[in-house]
Order: sequence, then C-alpha cells, then structure tokens
Amino acid sequence: MPTVAPDKILKQLADLWVSTARQGDGDGGEGVLRACAMTLVVLTEESEDVSTLGETLAALMPEHPARAIVIRLRGAGERDLAERVYAQCWKPFGQRRQICCEQVEIIASDAALADVPSVVLPLAVADLPVVFWCRSPRVVQVPEFRELTALATRIIVDSGAFPDPVAALQWLDEAVKRPRPLMADLAWTRLTRWRETLSQVFENRQNLARLAGTVQVLIGDTGAVTTRAFYFGAWIKDGLESLRATVPTIRIVRSPMPFIELATDGFKVRLEREDERLITTIDNVAHCTSLPLPTDYLLLREELGIMRRDPVFEKTLSSATRVAYATE
Repeated sequence: MPTVAPDKILKQLADLWVSTARQGDGDGGEGVLRACAMTLVVLTEESEDVSTLGETLAALMPEHPARAIVIRLRGAGERDLAERVYAQCWKPFGQRRQICCEQVEIIASDAALADVPSVVLPLAVADLPVVFWCRSPRVVQVPEFRELTALATRIIVDSGAFPDPVAALQWLDEAVKRPRPLMADLAWTRLTRWRETLSQVFENRQNLARLAGTVQVLIGDTGAVTTRAFYFGAWIKDGLESLRATVPTIRIVRSPMPFIELATDGFKVRLEREDERLITTIDNVAHCTSLPLPTDYLLLREELGIMRRDPVFEKTLSSATRVAYATE
C-alpha cells in the first residue's frame, strides 16, 4: 500500500518555498511573503470538481491565509494514500511582491482513513487555529471522523447537503454540547442577511408594537424542507416568545423562491428573494436590497472570521431540532 510520510511532505513544503522565493526574486520581483493565519483542512469527495474548490480556496487566501490540507475521499476500495504539495500565490494590487500560502492535497480511500490523522497532525501549523471544512455529509458518519477532527479548533459543515435534515440537526445538536471543537453550519450562515434585515424591521418600535397577539409565521423553502427553514422558524419563534405578549405559530411550505412572512390582524411583513435581490414588504410597501447568491466563498469568508462560540447559533440549533421533530 502506498504510504504518506509527514516528514516527507514537510520537506516538500520547505523545498517549495525555496523554489518559490527564487522565482519571486527573479524578473525584478520583490520576493515572496509567506502568509499563514490557520490550518484549513478540507474534507471532500474525490468526485467533486477540483477546479471549483481550488477557486474557492484561492479567493479565501488573501483575507484568511492558511496552510490548506485538502483530503479527497476516494470511497470504497483498496487501502490507498497519495499526496502532492503546491502553493497558492497572488500579488496585492499595486505591489510587486507575491504573497503565497501552502496547499497539501491528500487522496485517501475509506480503508485508509484511520491513517490520515497521523499524517495531518504533524502538518498543522503550531499555535494557530485548525479549522475543518467538511464538505462530505457521508464522512461525518464514519468511525474515523472523531479521531480525524480531534485536533480541530472549529468544524464547519453544511447541513443543507445532508440527505436527512432532522438527523443532521440532531447530530449537530449533540456535537455543539461537547466542550470542543466549536461547530458551525453554513445553512445557518446563509440566513445572516435575512436575520439582519428582519431585525432592522422591528427596530422600529411601531412595527414591534403591532406584533402583539397571535403571529402567523410562514416560511417558504425551495424543494424539500431543509435545515435552513427549521433554523429560521426556530430563530423567529425564540425571538417572538421572548416578547411574551406574542404567541407564534410556525408553518413551512414549498415555494419556487425562499421567503418569510409574519402576519397578525392588520399587519404583515414579508421578505422574499428574487434572483440577487431581497424584497422587504411591510403593509404592501416594498423596497429592495442586494442579496448576492450565497457561494461557498462568501459563506466561508464569514465563518472563518469567527473563532469563538456563537450562543445565538447554539440556542437556535437546539430549538430547530425540536421544531424539526414536531413537524415529522
């Protein structure tokens, strides 16, 4: 079986920096700056588009420079491990000096997953956060996942990609109760602008005062009901119940475009996406704001800037799990 030795990879990284520095000094360049603020480990299936993932990582590096370790999962098959090393480099606008980050790619079959932690641990940059971005819903269920992510400061998943949203929320709810690592969910991150906009609506005290009594909450989700809808419903429910004067009822329906609607007698607020716009309608008066499609780059850029526990997310996750079970 092919083996991957951490000391061999570290030597390849050292040689890479020597050759990159020589290239940076040539042709009138001003050298190369080595940048690293974390170790970013990406777990992804080998079948996923390599170029798209590479573009996402390259876009992240200027703001969140990292030693990126991409573990591509080959699935069932013979015990197999392979690796390669390269650098991501860019020149800030108006400068001649390159800034470079390291990238290691490891290909592993499921049968070799038990060997991966012993490879990744020595590659993590000392005294810096270690973030795992798990793009494969399948891998969180394998026995080796806990050992593989044991050194993680933070684990980022996308529960929207899980086949069973209720099981995904239950797994996450159990995971956040452990002291470490910290957990993040891109399905929750997708709601940031929606939550900000809805909060701004009710910063107006007149709008807030009109929420007394029973509030009908209608959430439109595209296709099958996802964790996003459960998160949004739970977050709104918790917020309305904190007012004590309101009694919320939550209903999730299928819709061509995502939307959220709060209604009481004589008062209605609706937020709805149309392409890359968020349309907010209050009592039939609408206005639009920009709402870019939530790409992996935009979502990761937001999450990589957070290295602390998020109590709002954790509380909403617990509530969303209960909402999901109630709708089954």
